[in-house]
Amino acid sequence: MKNKTGLLVWIFTGFIISVGLMALYSASYHNIRVTNKVFYDQLFCSIFGFALMFLLSRLDYRKFYDFSYILYWAINILLLFVLISGRHALGAQRWISIGGISFQPSELAKLALILALGRYFSDTKASPITFGATDFWQRLWRGLALPLLLTLLPVILIFKEPDLGTALLFMGIFLFMLFASGLRYRYFAGFLGFCIALVPFGWHILKDYQKDRLLVFLNPNIDPLGAGYTIIQSKIAIGAGQLFGKGWLSGTQNQLNFLPERHTDFIFSVIGEEWGIFGAIFLLLCFFVLIYCGLGIAEQVKDEFGRQVCVGIVGILTLQVVINIGMVLGLCPVVGLTLPLVSYGRSSFMIFIIMMGFLLSLSNQSNV
Repeated sequence: MKNKTGLLVWIFTGFIISVGLMALYSASYHNIRVTNKVFYDQLFCSIFGFALMFLLSRLDYRKFYDFSYILYWAINILLLFVLISGRHALGAQRWISIGGISFQPSELAKLALILALGRYFSDTKASPITFGATDFWQRLWRGLALPLLLTLLPVILIFKEPDLGTALLFMGIFLFMLFASGLRYRYFAGFLGFCIALVPFGWHILKDYQKDRLLVFLNPNIDPLGAGYTIIQSKIAIGAGQLFGKGWLSGTQNQLNFLPERHTDFIFSVIGEEWGIFGAIFLLLCFFVLIYCGLGIAEQVKDEFGRQVCVGIVGILTLQVVINIGMVLGLCPVVGLTLPLVSYGRSSFMIFIIMMGFLLSLSNQSNV
């Protein structure tokens, strides 16, 4: 490796993936509901992913600048195709199959949006908005409205699948990159306040099960055998782990099938039950190091496109870790977001592997 930061990205990505593989093996151990296929799938993706990370680390990230908009529009076409003829599963229409391979375009859209916004902000170098300027509306359009429209297109398509969690995550990506674009703080705060003010009006466009999840977040006991069941069992599992956990393959909530979705959205519950607080803290520290390295790379990258892409990657990694662990602990509503590089899911896993490869490329090119 050319630098210490890149080496840390390699090491701690490996740690996180290893923790995830151990948790997946446990979640599928002698289990008829969750077979060991999920473990072997993730193991194969891990081996392939490390090779892909290596290849991406050797590429110049600037090569992706030229086709960032092409990728953005191609993914939006795929998102539209999902709504027309996508595969239904778990009450949603989020998957398509090409050549026998099933994947979620919404996961690909995460990277596509980051690259598109990165190119846009690097091209425009959005000027600070100042009242009284003769070109105020032009600056407002270029600095805020147009990139917002770029973001809203995939947000609307993904929300219609329906996938509220990923749609909101895209708005989070936009806010991170908008903040890094140079928009003055008071106008950024004003836009953020406007978004928050619109939240109550969003209640009427939610589906019934989404409303149930929000109500259960406020009080899981209102539906302990329905929408609140997973949250209650998740809290029991994590609490049962105490300091050192019950041991690998020994978690009762996990092994006795009390914990639904333990191989995907709620895999952190398996880690908390079997490895305790210390195991959970170790995983959080690994994520913290990755995020810290990403911020360091963003600070050192020489061009605006690379800096914005790095900010977008760090932003989505931070948001998805915080939201996933928050919902597992009952601190956030259940919105169906995976724990990056840990939860089972080939589309999600490979996109975050690609993002780590981008960080390595950015690190190498910036000579941190």
